[in-house]
Amino acid sequence: MAEPGKAGPGKALSPGTAALRAEALGARLPPLVVAADRVAATVLQGVHGRRRAGQGDAFWQFRPFLPGDAAGRIDWRQSAKSDRLFIRETEWEAAQTIALWSDASRSMEWVFSADRHTKRERADLLTAALGALALRGGERVRLIGGAGRSHAGRAGLTSLVETMTTVVKSRALPMPDHSLPRHARAVLIGDFMAPLPEIHAAVAALAAWPVRGHILQVLDPEEETLGQGNRAYAGRVLFEWGGAAGQAILVPRVEEARPVYVERLRHHREGIAAIAAAAGWGFMTHHVDQPPQTALLALWQALAPQ
Repeated sequence: MAEPGKAGPGKALSPGTAALRAEALGARLPPLVVAADRVAATVLQGVHGRRRAGQGDAFWQFRPFLPGDAAGRIDWRQSAKSDRLFIRETEWEAAQTIALWSDASRSMEWVFSADRHTKRERADLLTAALGALALRGGERVRLIGGAGRSHAGRAGLTSLVETMTTVVKSRALPMPDHSLPRHARAVLIGDFMAPLPEIHAAVAALAAWPVRGHILQVLDPEEETLGQGNRAYAGRVLFEWGGAAGQAILVPRVEEARPVYVERLRHHREGIAAIAAAAGWGFMTHHVDQPPQTALLALWQALAPQ
């Protein structure tokens, strides 16, 4: 019997049959998987693979066995010394792991107009697409806060997206995750509207593990200026966030508040950049009205081995 999705011996699928089967397969996949794979494929056309086989095979550390690890990787000699199972990691295995996090707090639902993606939709797409690129390059992918589960291979994209839907992501910043391999590379994607001291604490905790990383701040362009031109907020405006149980503030004249708001947002962004620089991390900004490929390519190049 032929394998699923393949023709039997001596038989070739007609273009129409192949298209129907591809469409049926795509219908069973989460839409985010399909979208992320398409964005990743577009970026991949302009870059080359970067897998470095055979480098860093020296022993790096023992770490606890985690769900998702292959049983064959257990170091039984080390495990016999305690009541826990341990994995032997090499330097390259640690550096080959990319840890991802996307913000799903309520501020990410802000959108100026219905014809534009929310910040959360764009953050999730970029997270999944970056995971797809890493998986295509032979690297392992984890979600920060994802219970230590690793994803590998082309088939790993579906399980990665499924894990994204189950991870509790209501926090505006990632929690410390000591299941991450030391010297892994991390990418945090969100609007980072949390207070600067909280952002500093989250980044410092990862950097001290130590994990190298990058911050991608996702914003709506009108969010930076309270609208532009004919789309600008004007007069008496009530700003609400956090849903029914959230908070609200009434601004009598937005025109007068705009310069102060813009200046404070600029100061906040400079603060994030300074926090990233102090940790040896990268910092970028992306707007939801820009193509996702722009940010994805910049992140992929930033993650390239030095």
